Amino acid sequence: MTATDVRQVATVRRPSPAEVRLGSADLRAAAERIAPYVVRTPLLPGPATAVDGPRLLLKAEHLQPAGSFKLRGAANAVLALDADQVVTGSSGNHGIALARLARTLGIRLTVVLAAGAAPAKTAAIRALGAETLRVGGGVAEREERARALASERDAVLVPSSDHPLVVAGQGTVGVELLADAPGTETVYVPTGGGGLLAGVCLAADGHPVRVVGVEPASTPRYARSLAAGHPVQLPPSTTVADGLRGQRPGAVPYPIIRDRVDDLIAVGDAEILAATALLRRYGIDAEPSGAVALAGALRAGRRERAVAVVSGGNTPARLHDLHLAHPHPKEHTS
Repeated sequence: MTATDVRQVATVRRPSPAEVRLGSADLRAAAERIAPYVVRTPLLPGPATAVDGPRLLLKAEHLQPAGSFKLRGAANAVLALDADQVVTGSSGNHGIALARLARTLGIRLTVVLAAGAAPAKTAAIRALGAETLRVGGGVAEREERARALASERDAVLVPSSDHPLVVAGQGTVGVELLADAPGTETVYVPTGGGGLLAGVCLAADGHPVRVVGVEPASTPRYARSLAAGHPVQLPPSTTVADGLRGQRPGAVPYPIIRDRVDDLIAVGDAEILAATALLRRYGIDAEPSGAVALAGALRAGRRERAVAVVSGGNTPARLHDLHLAHPHPKEHTS
């Protein structure tokens, strides 16, 4: 498959019981653990994706206190691990979510960012009191530095997606939407590191619902990996969906996605920006990464009852307000 493929179909191989590491009990525990820190986001009416089809629903994760679904996985991991010092690698929203939690819980946090991280998100992380460290290269270099730094400081590493507690926390998105719209036939999920897609796959277990991951066309790491039969690493890429630039599937999300996802769609930057503009016409101020699932639903043009996850709303305007609200220390480079 090429990066310009529009629609990617995964061959589904169901897991044996011995391979199942996470399940509904983990999602229930996560939902109970994170309840004081997150909101149960609504399903909002969205655009029709076909002339004669039902109106698409939008799972409004941009309404989370930290501006994205990332708060769910971050909270589940931090609370379960009872950490007082945390290191992470982030494109921005995971770092913002952890920084908000760290500020509330009195945790020391260091966020490692790749060279292409959005400056406004970096400033927001620092405004919330976290230390930031920027490295050269892409997401792979970022993750390597975060692991090394956590070891050096004897801190807890909380990855943005590749951790069972993070995946379970993100899975509460799927639990909520399937409970609120039990007739849903397809869920469209933005896919970067894969934590949200894996979590929704777990939530969909036992439900007659199709799970469709949507990746930026410039970085279809899951489509390429599923086609190859094993995780593959792509070179650093650029996309307007800055939160979805991961280069390699995570060890935790990959087998979950491999065994349950029904389809993978790749969308280009023009489609992502068009979906972002369409959301704004519906009064939803999503960032481009948060509009990727809608772009996939529009590309598919399906007629069934469907939900697209609006995963984030950390727009420049929202981040600017946060940046002005708090002083911040200087960023370090490495």
